[in-house]
Amino acid sequence: MNKFLASLTSWVLVPVAIIQGAGVRKSAPRLPPPHGRPKGLIGEGPPEFRLLVIGDSSAAGVGADRIEDTLGPQLAQCLNRMTGKPVSWRNAGANSATAAEIRDHLVPNIEERDFTHVVLAVGTNDAKNYVTKSRFKKGFGGLLYAAHARWPDARIYWSPVIAMADVPALPPALAFILGLRSAIINTTGAQLCHERCGAAIDPLPIDGPEGFAIDGFHANALGYKHWAEHVARFIQDAERAPSSSQR
Repeated sequence: MNKFLASLTSWVLVPVAIIQGAGVRKSAPRLPPPHGRPKGLIGEGPPEFRLLVIGDSSAAGVGADRIEDTLGPQLAQCLNRMTGKPVSWRNAGANSATAAEIRDHLVPNIEERDFTHVVLAVGTNDAKNYVTKSRFKKGFGGLLYAAHARWPDARIYWSPVIAMADVPALPPALAFILGLRSAIINTTGAQLCHERCGAAIDPLPIDGPEGFAIDGFHANALGYKHWAEHVARFIQDAERAPSSSQR
């Protein structure tokens, strides 16, 4: 399906999305982020990798029972194992946040300025909220600019939206509709990363429902582990490549 037809189809199916989305929200439990300090250090000595995971509820670790099982610390563990270097990590996430909201409300309020690696976990809410392509370009494009301005020495990575058909909480029709919206987000986001000195990671492949929390939407500890391993491999491969510089 071409981009225009995909967008048109998703808008025609708005009534279905509203009805089925309301049903999912009514039946799915609302999960809080885990308690705990959203920063830490893996390894001993001054960190050579200083990692920030910033984004929506997934960056906050919603779905995990312990802060140690969220994306930030699990990614730090992976990078530490791969490199043998100490890795500091910081989680910064906001439930239901879109790219524009992360740009406006999270980035300006993170005091640390010395991150070496920033992972953006954003796009799902833009997809499910029917954020248009032009609005996403403004929001996500601005987020990339803001991240580079605030952390000029950091490499910026974006983890795009997973396949909606793999999300257990979504009935097939809603998964199809949100899949159309996600494709627009992922294509647009990848192009913006290419233009604005970011790196778009391949979408996380989903092997089954075992990696989802009880709400059927967010990752659980196992899901965050798979996600962390996926991102770590991409970072390692990108930084080994001769053309790995993002500038």
